[in-house]
Amino acid sequence: MDEVSSITRGLTTEKAGDVQSQVQVDLAKKATDIQAQQAQQLIEALPPVSPGQPGGVINTKA
Repeated sequence: MDEVSSITRGLTTEKAGDVQSQVQVDLAKKATDIQAQQAQQLIEALPPVSPGQPGGVINTKA
């Protein structure tokens, strides 16, 4: 009977590890998505630059 309990406990622990790994992957993906959304919001919040303003024209002939 102890062998059955030991095997069952091992399988349960292995399955819990698989679930935990999947949760970590899902959380990492969600964090990446949130960071991408925040970066996009920051880019959209920047004022447009016109050619007459500093940084509006890049001198490629220098």
